[in-house]
Amino acid sequence: CKLNILAIPFGDYIDTNAGIKCGTVSWRRTSDLAIPSRAKIVGSYVNPAFSKTEAMLNGYDEAIVLTHDGKVSEGSAEHVFIVRDGLLVSPPSTEDNLDGITRRSIIDMAQEDLGITFKERSIGRSELYVVEEMFLCGTGAQITPVASVDRRQVGDGGVGPVTARLKQYFDDVVHGRVEARKKWLTPVWG
Repeated sequence: CKLNILAIPFGDYIDTNAGIKCGTVSWRRTSDLAIPSRAKIVGSYVNPAFSKTEAMLNGYDEAIVLTHDGKVSEGSAEHVFIVRDGLLVSPPSTEDNLDGITRRSIIDMAQEDLGITFKERSIGRSELYVVEEMFLCGTGAQITPVASVDRRQVGDGGVGPVTARLKQYFDDVVHGRVEARKKWLTPVWG
């Protein structure tokens, strides 16, 4: 048996620097009762593909996908974080989203390294319209600021201070510039 691994630059499939436009889509996140949402299962990728397509056809950069109960689940392939009243918030994995490594890493960095207070709780769709900041995160998305949701401006429409701080720190961690987090990295070069 032979294993081949090919590492190539992925590039940005979403603008991770300027704020993006998100739209809530009609598709609902596949329920954990139908297919395990906490796992990356190939068969479940049709749901986010339809969600992303609908968002783009409606003029958005990315989708916000709700649960069957109307709570925020995730983006098409990213976790959702908001800042409300100075508190960093993200929906729990019980809202049918992936229990992602990037999400857990951001929570650890926020609380342990940056002293940012975090709370995991449900988020209603309309709450997205009144938050100070919002960002999406994931392996490919890294930390992507959100400028608007459903054509409603988030905060001042730019990158908020909490998002900017986390984004810079995340970049420092993944590029090996934070000594305390180097254990998270595995060099793959000679």
